[in-house]
Amino acid sequence: MEKITSFTINHLLLEPGIYVSRKDNFGGQIITTFDLRMTAPNREPVMNTAEVHTIEHLGATYLRNSKEWSDRVAYFGPMGCRTGFYLLLAGDYESKDIVPLITEIYEFIRDFHGEIPGAAPSDCGNYLDQNLGMANFLAKRYLDNTLYNIDAKHLIYPE
Repeated sequence: MEKITSFTINHLLLEPGIYVSRKDNFGGQIITTFDLRMTAPNREPVMNTAEVHTIEHLGATYLRNSKEWSDRVAYFGPMGCRTGFYLLLAGDYESKDIVPLITEIYEFIRDFHGEIPGAAPSDCGNYLDQNLGMANFLAKRYLDNTLYNIDAKHLIYPE
């Protein structure tokens, strides 16, 4: 069996950034999958499920309420390895095209205080597994260490 595309990226060279993971054609519509890498794989600790879950709730809420982007969002959710998130957008995009959007999302997460959207037993299958403080911290870390000064090296997968 052939490796899927994401398993062909050398994770020992991968750093936090925004990467185009793949582009797929669905009925004539391009879907761009982005790798929003928040931690250096196999070199930094992975995120715990509670903060990943909180980032997912806040990020998805922000995207689904964005006047500019909501009709193009197919999916926002965590990677199984807990080093980042996938964002699937309808359209043919490059990483540089969404830097402002990703910055806005993570500023929203960094600054969010209060009740986490969808964190109620009637709304979520694991509503208690949340950690807003760590989600705020990790969003700030991603902004400060990656997004605010992102360069070409962190927008294209390493060879």
